[in-house]
Amino acid sequence: MGKVVMAIMAHPDDAELSCSGTLLRWKAEGAHIVIVDLTAGQLGSRGKASLRYEESCRAARAMGLLARVNMGWEDGFFSDDPTRLHALIDVIRQYQPNIIITNALSDRHPDHARAAHLVERAAFLSGLRQITSHYPSYRPLHVLFSIQDRWQTPSLVVDITPFWEEKLRIIQLYKSQFFYHPTDEDPPTYLTRATFFPHLEARAREMGHFIGVPYGEGFVVRSPLAAPPLAWMTRPLECY
Repeated sequence: MGKVVMAIMAHPDDAELSCSGTLLRWKAEGAHIVIVDLTAGQLGSRGKASLRYEESCRAARAMGLLARVNMGWEDGFFSDDPTRLHALIDVIRQYQPNIIITNALSDRHPDHARAAHLVERAAFLSGLRQITSHYPSYRPLHVLFSIQDRWQTPSLVVDITPFWEEKLRIIQLYKSQFFYHPTDEDPPTYLTRATFFPHLEARAREMGHFIGVPYGEGFVVRSPLAAPPLAWMTRPLECY
Protein backbone atom coordinates (compact mmCIF):
# COMPACT_ATOMS: atom_id res chain seq x y z
CA MET A 1 0.00 0.00 0.00
CA GLY A 2 2.92 2.36 0.55
CA LYS A 3 3.19 4.88 3.34
CA VAL A 4 0.11 5.49 5.44
CA VAL A 5 -0.57 8.35 7.85
CA MET A 6 -3.50 7.90 10.22
CA ALA A 7 -5.13 10.67 12.26
CA ILE A 8 -7.10 9.28 15.21
CA MET A 9 -9.15 12.02 16.86
CA ALA A 10 -11.90 12.34 19.45
CA HIS A 11 -14.35 14.30 17.27
CA PRO A 12 -15.16 14.95 13.63
CA ASP A 13 -13.33 18.20 12.69
CA ASP A 14 -10.47 17.67 15.19
CA ALA A 15 -8.21 16.39 12.41
CA GLU A 16 -9.22 19.18 10.04
CA LEU A 17 -8.50 21.86 12.63
CA SER A 18 -5.27 20.50 14.04
CA CYS A 19 -3.44 18.65 11.27
CA SER A 20 -5.20 18.78 7.90
CA GLY A 21 -2.42 20.91 6.40
CA THR A 22 0.08 18.22 7.33
CA LEU A 23 -2.19 15.47 6.00
CA LEU A 24 -2.61 17.33 2.70
CA ARG A 25 1.13 17.88 2.41
CA TRP A 26 2.01 14.26 3.10
CA LYS A 27 -0.70 13.10 0.71
CA ALA A 28 0.85 15.30 -1.99
CA GLU A 29 4.17 13.64 -1.19
CA GLY A 30 2.70 10.18 -1.79
CA ALA A 31 1.21 9.01 1.51
CA HIS A 32 -2.23 7.45 1.89
CA ILE A 33 -4.32 9.23 4.54
CA VAL A 34 -6.81 7.64 6.94
CA ILE A 35 -8.86 9.55 9.53
CA VAL A 36 -10.48 7.76 12.47
CA ASP A 37 -13.10 9.69 14.46
CA LEU A 38 -13.65 8.09 17.86
CA THR A 39 -17.08 9.71 18.37
CA ALA A 40 -19.71 11.37 16.20
CA GLY A 41 -19.59 14.56 18.28
CA GLN A 42 -22.98 13.72 19.77
CA LEU A 43 -22.62 16.26 22.59
CA GLY A 44 -21.77 19.19 20.35
CA SER A 45 -23.88 22.29 21.03
CA ARG A 46 -24.38 22.81 17.30
CA GLY A 47 -25.46 20.30 14.70
CA LYS A 48 -26.81 16.81 15.24
CA ALA A 49 -24.47 13.85 14.97
CA SER A 50 -26.00 12.91 11.61
CA LEU A 51 -25.20 16.34 10.20
CA ARG A 52 -21.65 16.26 11.51
CA TYR A 53 -21.23 12.86 9.89
CA GLU A 54 -22.34 14.31 6.55
CA GLU A 55 -19.91 17.20 6.98
CA SER A 56 -17.08 14.80 7.81
CA CYS A 57 -17.83 12.80 4.65
CA ARG A 58 -17.66 15.97 2.56
CA ALA A 59 -14.33 16.82 4.16
CA ALA A 60 -13.06 13.29 3.50
CA ARG A 61 -13.92 13.60 -0.20
CA ALA A 62 -12.30 17.02 -0.42
CA MET A 63 -9.09 15.66 1.13
CA GLY A 64 -9.03 12.54 -1.03
CA LEU A 65 -8.71 10.18 1.92
CA LEU A 66 -8.02 6.49 1.58
CA ALA A 67 -10.65 5.92 4.28
CA ARG A 68 -12.53 7.63 7.09
CA VAL A 69 -13.76 5.49 9.97
CA ASN A 70 -16.13 6.54 12.75
CA MET A 71 -15.88 4.30 15.81
CA GLY A 72 -19.24 5.53 17.16
CA TRP A 73 -18.07 5.84 20.75
CA GLU A 74 -19.99 7.90 23.30
CA ASP A 75 -18.95 11.52 23.10
CA GLY A 76 -17.71 12.83 26.44
CA PHE A 77 -17.82 9.45 28.16
CA PHE A 78 -15.62 7.03 26.23
CA SER A 79 -13.01 5.37 28.40
CA ASP A 80 -9.76 3.46 28.17
CA ASP A 81 -11.10 -0.08 28.47
CA PRO A 82 -10.26 -3.44 26.83
CA THR A 83 -13.19 -3.35 24.40
CA ARG A 84 -12.26 0.03 22.95
CA LEU A 85 -8.55 -0.75 22.94
CA HIS A 86 -9.14 -3.96 20.99
CA ALA A 87 -11.33 -2.10 18.48
CA LEU A 88 -8.64 0.54 17.96
CA ILE A 89 -5.90 -2.07 17.71
CA ASP A 90 -7.88 -3.72 14.91
CA VAL A 91 -8.07 -0.46 12.97
CA ILE A 92 -4.36 0.27 13.44
CA ARG A 93 -3.40 -3.24 12.33
CA GLN A 94 -5.75 -3.13 9.36
CA TYR A 95 -4.25 0.03 7.82
CA GLN A 96 -0.69 -0.27 9.26
CA PRO A 97 0.08 3.46 9.47
CA ASN A 98 3.70 4.54 9.52
CA ILE A 99 2.68 7.58 11.59
CA ILE A 100 -0.31 8.21 13.83
CA ILE A 101 -1.41 11.75 14.66
CA THR A 102 -3.77 12.15 17.59
CA ASN A 103 -5.20 14.78 19.91
CA ALA A 104 -3.30 17.03 22.29
CA LEU A 105 -1.96 15.50 25.49
CA SER A 106 -3.56 18.35 27.44
CA ASP A 107 -6.26 20.69 26.18
CA ARG A 108 -9.42 22.71 26.87
CA HIS A 109 -11.69 19.78 25.93
CA PRO A 110 -11.11 16.81 28.29
CA ASP A 111 -11.90 14.33 25.48
CA HIS A 112 -8.74 15.40 23.69
CA ALA A 113 -6.31 14.31 26.38
CA ARG A 114 -8.35 11.15 27.02
CA ALA A 115 -8.16 10.24 23.34
CA ALA A 116 -4.45 11.02 23.14
CA HIS A 117 -3.54 8.68 25.98
CA LEU A 118 -5.86 5.95 24.70
CA VAL A 119 -4.42 6.14 21.19
CA GLU A 120 -0.85 6.11 22.49
CA ARG A 121 -1.60 2.98 24.48
CA ALA A 122 -3.38 1.27 21.56
CA ALA A 123 -0.47 2.05 19.22
CA PHE A 124 1.93 0.30 21.58
CA LEU A 125 -0.33 -2.67 22.29
CA SER A 126 -0.92 -3.12 18.57
CA GLY A 127 2.67 -4.32 18.31
CA LEU A 128 2.27 -7.16 20.83
CA ARG A 129 1.79 -10.40 18.94
CA GLN A 130 0.19 -12.12 21.94
CA ILE A 131 -2.81 -9.81 21.51
CA THR A 132 -4.93 -11.57 18.92
CA SER A 133 -7.23 -9.83 16.47
CA HIS A 134 -8.35 -10.05 12.85
CA TYR A 135 -4.93 -8.78 11.70
CA PRO A 136 -1.28 -9.53 12.52
CA SER A 137 0.58 -7.45 15.09
CA TYR A 138 1.87 -4.07 13.91
CA ARG A 139 3.30 -0.99 15.61
CA PRO A 140 3.53 2.49 14.02
CA LEU A 141 6.91 4.18 13.87
CA HIS A 142 5.75 7.39 15.55
CA VAL A 143 2.80 8.90 17.41
CA LEU A 144 2.48 12.68 17.05
CA PHE A 145 0.32 14.70 19.43
CA SER A 146 -1.42 17.73 17.97
CA ILE A 147 -1.36 21.19 19.48
CA GLN A 148 -4.99 22.27 19.66
CA ASP A 149 -6.66 25.01 21.69
CA ARG A 150 -4.08 25.32 24.47
CA TRP A 151 -0.53 26.41 23.72
CA GLN A 152 2.27 23.85 23.83
CA THR A 153 5.86 24.12 22.65
CA PRO A 154 6.20 21.98 19.52
CA SER A 155 8.74 19.20 19.12
CA LEU A 156 8.13 19.16 15.37
CA VAL A 157 6.68 21.73 12.94
CA VAL A 158 5.47 20.89 9.43
CA ASP A 159 5.46 23.60 6.74
CA ILE A 160 1.86 23.77 5.48
CA THR A 161 2.19 27.05 3.58
CA PRO A 162 1.17 25.63 0.16
CA PHE A 163 -1.90 24.01 1.75
CA TRP A 164 -3.10 26.75 4.09
CA GLU A 165 -5.95 28.00 1.90
CA GLU A 166 -7.08 24.44 1.18
CA LYS A 167 -7.08 23.70 4.90
CA LEU A 168 -9.38 26.68 5.50
CA ARG A 169 -11.76 25.53 2.78
CA ILE A 170 -11.95 22.06 4.30
CA ILE A 171 -12.61 23.38 7.82
CA GLN A 172 -15.40 25.57 6.45
CA LEU A 173 -17.21 22.45 5.22
CA TYR A 174 -18.25 22.05 8.88
CA LYS A 175 -20.79 24.84 8.58
CA SER A 176 -22.72 23.64 11.64
CA GLN A 177 -19.70 24.11 13.87
CA PHE A 178 -18.10 27.35 12.75
CA PHE A 179 -20.82 29.61 11.34
CA TYR A 180 -23.64 31.18 13.37
CA HIS A 181 -26.64 33.15 12.14
CA PRO A 182 -29.17 34.79 14.49
CA THR A 183 -31.95 32.67 12.97
CA ASP A 184 -30.18 29.41 13.88
CA GLU A 185 -31.91 27.02 16.26
CA ASP A 186 -28.54 26.15 17.81
CA PRO A 187 -26.75 28.67 20.05
CA PRO A 188 -23.47 30.45 19.28
CA THR A 189 -20.42 28.71 20.72
CA TYR A 190 -16.72 29.08 21.41
CA LEU A 191 -16.07 28.05 17.79
CA THR A 192 -18.45 30.54 16.16
CA ARG A 193 -16.81 33.61 17.69
CA ALA A 194 -15.56 36.21 15.21
CA THR A 195 -12.07 35.77 16.68
CA PHE A 196 -11.86 32.02 16.05
CA PHE A 197 -10.46 31.97 12.52
CA PRO A 198 -8.04 34.85 13.19
CA HIS A 199 -6.78 32.86 16.20
CA LEU A 200 -6.39 29.77 14.01
CA GLU A 201 -4.32 31.77 11.53
CA ALA A 202 -2.25 33.36 14.29
CA ARG A 203 -1.40 29.92 15.66
CA ALA A 204 -0.39 28.65 12.20
CA ARG A 205 1.75 31.73 11.65
CA GLU A 206 3.40 31.31 15.03
CA MET A 207 4.20 27.67 14.30
CA GLY A 208 5.52 28.64 10.88
CA HIS A 209 7.67 31.32 12.50
CA PHE A 210 9.59 28.61 14.38
CA ILE A 211 10.89 27.21 11.08
CA GLY A 212 10.96 30.37 9.00
CA VAL A 213 7.86 29.80 6.84
CA PRO A 214 4.48 31.59 6.65
CA TYR A 215 2.29 28.75 8.02
CA GLY A 216 2.99 25.64 10.05
CA GLU A 217 1.38 22.95 12.17
CA GLY A 218 3.11 21.93 15.37
CA PHE A 219 3.22 18.58 17.11
CA VAL A 220 4.54 17.17 20.36
CA VAL A 221 6.59 13.97 20.19
CA ARG A 222 7.34 11.98 23.33
CA SER A 223 10.08 9.78 21.88
CA PRO A 224 13.26 11.06 20.18
CA LEU A 225 13.24 11.32 16.39
CA ALA A 226 16.20 10.12 14.35
CA ALA A 227 18.28 12.81 12.67
CA PRO A 228 17.82 13.06 8.90
CA PRO A 229 20.68 12.32 6.46
CA LEU A 230 23.48 14.88 6.32
CA ALA A 231 22.03 16.29 3.10
CA TRP A 232 20.00 18.74 5.17
CA MET A 233 23.26 20.47 6.15
CA THR A 234 23.93 21.57 2.57
CA ARG A 235 21.45 24.42 2.80
CA PRO A 236 22.40 27.67 4.59
CA LEU A 237 21.58 27.78 8.26
CA GLU A 238 19.56 30.74 9.52
CA CYS A 239 18.62 31.89 12.98
CA TYR A 240 14.97 32.54 13.67
